Amino acid sequence: MKDNFDENSEDLELIQRFEQMLGSNETVFFDLTDFEYIIDHYTANFDYKKAIMACDSAIAQYPFSSELLIDKAQLLAMSGKFDEALVLINQVGEVEPDNPDVLLTRGIIFTQRGEYRDAIDHFKKAVAYAEDRDDIYFNIGLAYQSWGKFSNAIKYYKKCIALNIENEAAMQEVVYCMEITGTMREHLPFFQEFVDKDPYSYVAWFNLGNVYNKLGMYDKAIASYDYATIIKPDFITAYNNMANAYVFLGEYSKAIEAFNAMLEHGSPSAEVYCNIGECYEKLRQWDLSRRYYQKSIDLDPEMDEAWFGIGVILDAQGKWYEAVHFFKKAVDLYSDSADYWVALAAAEYHVGHVVSALESYARAAEVQPGDKDIYLNWSIILYEQGNFDEATDIILNAIEIQPDEAELYYRACAYLLSAGKYREAYNYLENALILDFEKHKLLFEFFPELESQRALSRLIDQYRK
Repeated sequence: MKDNFDENSEDLELIQRFEQMLGSNETVFFDLTDFEYIIDHYTANFDYKKAIMACDSAIAQYPFSSELLIDKAQLLAMSGKFDEALVLINQVGEVEPDNPDVLLTRGIIFTQRGEYRDAIDHFKKAVAYAEDRDDIYFNIGLAYQSWGKFSNAIKYYKKCIALNIENEAAMQEVVYCMEITGTMREHLPFFQEFVDKDPYSYVAWFNLGNVYNKLGMYDKAIASYDYATIIKPDFITAYNNMANAYVFLGEYSKAIEAFNAMLEHGSPSAEVYCNIGECYEKLRQWDLSRRYYQKSIDLDPEMDEAWFGIGVILDAQGKWYEAVHFFKKAVDLYSDSADYWVALAAAEYHVGHVVSALESYARAAEVQPGDKDIYLNWSIILYEQGNFDEATDIILNAIEIQPDEAELYYRACAYLLSAGKYREAYNYLENALILDFEKHKLLFEFFPELESQRALSRLIDQYRK
């Protein structure tokens, strides 16, 4: 079955005619190619129920089409109706036992049932009857991958790509399997070979760039993407990957050039404008950064990253009242970001909104309970307000979640000392010294003129190696 197609007005009219037929329960005649399109449309939208209904209507009009029966069997399998799918495909197999699509469909059904050995047997039989079928090799790879046999999966994905370098799904899966097995570097010659065979293949250069990218070899990745865009100047995905590689290298001006090439060759995009805004932010070019973040918001008012970005710029300029507004908008749009809540908390505190700052830190801790810095920054507000007990409680809660973070124990010691609870403070200090002796300097930074510094020094000296 086909996928990745664009729908024009004629195609949409075809879908509407079919929908009307379903609504009226009347039979309307469609060409076989029209039925294939209708089935593909529903399959691409994961509406398997209507896709099966379209299959049934088509089979009623074209009862001798084995392709339609095979399509229906595959759709039944996708719907989880494995037994029905198997019965139907076996009926087709009785008439056409050597049809590779029958064997392929059996393999797909067995893969989805988790019976990988049987699935692979059927796929391999399909290969024997249909040479040069990249989709069959892809399904063998997928079965091996689902089975946890990643090296075997790589072997068959490579066979698939050798037949069809433009099989994007196979490229994604083979790279994933290579990452899992830690073998990407040793498979690098496989991708290089495509470039050597056809140096004018933009797909070959793009795939090679993606592998270099995964290996952290960003300079080589950029060079590969550059070749891909020279061959195909409107290759937007290559510009995007190139820009991201430049960002990894901290070369923000070059990243901006690549993002601008995306805009030049494609439609305006809120995400790309936001990315350019972030690059200018990294370059501390506040006006340009804000201009691009605003362009992003103008295109998509729900682009939370752009609202947050403007907040970051205003925060960096000390314009905290304004920053609060933008951070609030960001958390309204996406409340599951601890970074957004932390930024809002810090800005609220700067403008004297202590209660709001504490509430925002509490929300940040809910979202990301494993971040010690949230608790450290949250508790210091209470400490500065003279509320030593609550400050201590926050840190003790953090210690329960992260019992190996020495910094939390040192901070607990500091707060307990401030509250005059020396015995408890020394207990936490001992734990801190055991976990990370070197960080004891944090305590003296916190209390440069601690009255009990002499006693603390004696205790610390006991743990000095």
